[in-house]
Amino acid sequence: MQCRIRNLRCKEVINVCDGCRLGFVSDVDIRLPEGQVAAIVVYGPCRFFGLFGPREEFYIPWECIQRIGEDLILVDKPFPRRENGTDHRGRRKR
Repeated sequence: MQCRIRNLRCKEVINVCDGCRLGFVSDVDIRLPEGQVAAIVVYGPCRFFGLFGPREEFYIPWECIQRIGEDLILVDKPFPRRENGTDHRGRRKR
């Protein structure tokens, strides 16, 4: 299968461990002497119009990619969980 980097950028990345939508491919990490793709970089969702801190960035090694489909990429990588005392917006639960 051949795929260009610009075609990868149109694909959504989904983690099969928890079914979470990580975002779209934003960059590719390439090993130059060998010419091999080492990883893909995915920027997570924006935080409140991008005003309160940078986006979360996921670095996904090529070995973690399970399947590349027509419109999505399935990856198998456990990511660190957020603290149980906070909700998805970073606020304390009451």
